[in-house]
Amino acid sequence: MPYRWTISSDTNAELRLWPHNSLPPKGFAATVLGIFALATIPLIMLLGSILLWGILPFVLLAVAGIWWALQINYRSRRILEVLTLSDANAHLVRHDPGGAMQEWQCIRYWAQPELHPDDGPVPNYVTLKGGGREVEIGAFLSEDERKALYDDLLTRLRPA
Repeated sequence: MPYRWTISSDTNAELRLWPHNSLPPKGFAATVLGIFALATIPLIMLLGSILLWGILPFVLLAVAGIWWALQINYRSRRILEVLTLSDANAHLVRHDPGGAMQEWQCIRYWAQPELHPDDGPVPNYVTLKGGGREVEIGAFLSEDERKALYDDLLTRLRPA
């Protein structure tokens, strides 16, 4: 799962959430190299011909476009959410891809997770309510992962 609990005591814990990347860096390099190799196979027949120089820039442009699109996808998935639970407080920090930071904090006793099966922008939308605000958590997770996260939050936020 793309989230991990770090538990330091019975009441103190930290939850880190991040989006799942199905294409690791080695896979990224292999994909771009494979596309380049497959795109240049038809050019072998054009070696020694003036047509090679007319078609080669378009092949390179297509490979560069795929590389650029995959890079943009990686950058847009640089999200990190950190929920810190102490004896008295619940503190959520979201680091956006652009570097912006959003924070939410409330007294742990009043922090309450809510599951919105159909009302949110995604199925099984999970929010934390408390301190006069309601904030989303883990919206980038899959539907099953959000259900598991909700169950984990119910267990961890339950008053001792």
